[in-house]
Amino acid sequence: MAEEIRTQGTADFDWEALNLDGYTLIERSEMSDIYEKTLTSINDKEVIKGTVAIITKKEVIVNIGYKSEGVIASNEFRYNPDLKVGDLVDIYVECQEDKTGQLVVSHRTARMHSAWLRVNDVLRTGEIITGFVKCRTKGGLIVDVFGIEAFLPGSQIDVKPIRDYDVYVGKNMEFKVVKINEEFRNVVVSHKALIEAEIEEQKKQIISGLEKGQVLEGIVKNITSYGVFIDLGGVDGLIHITDLSWGRVTHPEELLELDQKINVVILDFDDEKKRIALGLKQLQPHPWDALDTALNVGDKIQGKVVVMADYGAFIEIAAGVEGLIHVSEMSWSQHLRSAQDFLKIGDSVEAVILTLDRDERKMSLGIKQLMPDPWEAIESKYAVETKHNAKVRNFTNFGVFVELEEGVDGLIHISDLSWQKKIKHPSEFCKVNDEMNVVVLEIDRENRRISLGHKQLEENPWDVFESTFEEGSIHKGTIIEMKDKSGIVSLPYGVEGICPAKHMKKEDGSTASLEEVLDFRVIEFNKDSKKIVVSHTRLFEEGEDKPAAASTSMSATSADVAMGKTKAPKAAAKKATTSSTDQAVKAINQNSEKSTLGDLDALSALKEKMEKEE
Repeated sequence: MAEEIRTQGTADFDWEALNLDGYTLIERSEMSDIYEKTLTSINDKEVIKGTVAIITKKEVIVNIGYKSEGVIASNEFRYNPDLKVGDLVDIYVECQEDKTGQLVVSHRTARMHSAWLRVNDVLRTGEIITGFVKCRTKGGLIVDVFGIEAFLPGSQIDVKPIRDYDVYVGKNMEFKVVKINEEFRNVVVSHKALIEAEIEEQKKQIISGLEKGQVLEGIVKNITSYGVFIDLGGVDGLIHITDLSWGRVTHPEELLELDQKINVVILDFDDEKKRIALGLKQLQPHPWDALDTALNVGDKIQGKVVVMADYGAFIEIAAGVEGLIHVSEMSWSQHLRSAQDFLKIGDSVEAVILTLDRDERKMSLGIKQLMPDPWEAIESKYAVETKHNAKVRNFTNFGVFVELEEGVDGLIHISDLSWQKKIKHPSEFCKVNDEMNVVVLEIDRENRRISLGHKQLEENPWDVFESTFEEGSIHKGTIIEMKDKSGIVSLPYGVEGICPAKHMKKEDGSTASLEEVLDFRVIEFNKDSKKIVVSHTRLFEEGEDKPAAASTSMSATSADVAMGKTKAPKAAAKKATTSSTDQAVKAINQNSEKSTLGDLDALSALKEKMEKEE
C-alpha cells in the first residue's frame, strides 16, 4: 500500500505547506541552529577529552558533548583500576558515524597517539622518563613507556655486563629514549646512558689520581682469552694474560673467576684513550730472583716440557723459569729432525745446563750431553780400512750419506760406489733406509766427517779385465741400447762396451739390431776411464779406420792369421793364451744371454785360472 501511495504521489509535492509540527520553515531553521550550537564540534582522527558517564563490566560510556555518546570496551582501561564516573579521559575519534549511525571512539588509540607525541618530545629534549619492565626477550628487556612497548638492549642495562636479565623484570626503572623508528613504530631506550655521564666524571677523577706502581683493589668484570677486565670503581683496567702469572697461562680462567676481588698494580695508563694496563704477577717476586744461586753451567736439572716448537722444547724448571732445549742439543745425530721426534708436552726430562744468563733471564739446556759423544772414540771404533754396516739416510748429487750409528754419519762419494757401473745419481744404486756394507777411508774428527767407500769391499775388476778384454780379443755380447752414433753392448762380467755405428754392420750388409746377440772384437781398452770399444765388423773385414792403439797392439788377431800375416813365436804364444782365455769366458757365460753386474765369483775363478797359466 505504501508503495502504491509513493507511486501515486508527485515528486514536487510541498510537504512544508502541511505544517505538521506547527513550525514554519524559518522557525524550524532557527531551532536547528540553536540545537547545533549545543553540540561539540569534532573531527575524525582527532584526540579529544571526554567525561566518564557510565561504567559497566564490559563497557565505559563517555560523554564528549556530541549528539551521541562514545562506547569504549572496559579492557582499554585495565591500566587504571581506579577509574570512576566523572573522570576526564582522552578519546580518539575513529569515525563520527559508522554504518549504524554510532560514534566510534577509542581510548587505547588516544593513549598510543599521545604516547608517540610524548616519546618524540622526550627524544628531542633528552628528558629522563620512568618505565615498567614487562618481560625478558632475546637480547634484552621489553619496557612499557607511556603505554608503548619499548626495547631495552642488554648492553644498555648497565655499564657492566649483565648475566641475569630476569632480576629486572617487574621493576620500574629510569630510561632515556635513544632511538625511534617511525616506520616500524619501534622505540629503543637505555638505562646505561643515565649513568655514563656520571661515570665519565668519576673516570676523570680516578685517572687523575692514578700513578704507575699504585696498588688498587678491583673486581673481575670480564674474562677473555687474552686477558681479564677489572672494575676499579667506575673505570676499567685490563690485565693481559702475560701479566697474570710469571708462569705460562693457557687461559685466564685457570687463575681468576668473575666477581672475584683482587689486588692489582697499575703498569701504565693513557690519559687520552683512558686505558689502564694492570698487572697481577708484579705483586709477586720474580722467580728468577729466587732461583738457586748454586746452579751453574754443567749442572743437571729436572723440568717439565711446557711448549713445543719445531726448533726445540721449552722446559719449566720452576714457575716462571724456563730453559730451551734446541733440537740440535737433543741428539748427537746431525740429521735435520723435529723436536717432536724426541719430546712432547708434559714430559718430565733431565737436562744439562749449557748456558745461564741471570741478567737476561735466559737458559739453554741439552739432553744429548747425558749420553757419551760417539766422536770421542771415533778413531778406535771406526778405524781406517775397517768394514762396517750402515743405513742409507739421504742422497746428494755427489754421493750418499749413511748412518753408522746415532750421531755418526759418513759420506760415500759417487765415485766410490761401484767399480764397473757408471752412476749418474746415487739413487740409481741404492734407496733410502737400505743397509750397506762400507769401508772407512778417512776420518776428520775435528769437523766430524768420515769418508766411506763401498766399491773398496771388492777388488778392482778392471785389473782382471785388462787381460781379459785386451785389444783383439773376441767376446759374445748383447746389444742393450741404441744411440744415434753407437750402441751399448753388454759383455761378460757385467761389463758394458761401446760399439760405434759403423762397426755394427754384419757380413751380409745389414745393421745389428737391439737385443741381438753377436760376437764382438775389442778394438780399444782404457783402464783409467773404464772404457771398452768393440766392433762386430772387424770380425770379417779390416778397415782404414782401425784405431792406432789396435795397430800397435802386441796381440795378433784371428783376421791377421787368416791373411797370412805371421808374427813372432812370442806373439803366437800370447795368441794361444788369449784363445784359452776366450774359451774360459765362453764356458762361464754359455748359458747367459745377458750378463749381470757383480758376477764376482766367476771373475775370481777367471783370475785364478789366469794366474795358474802364467
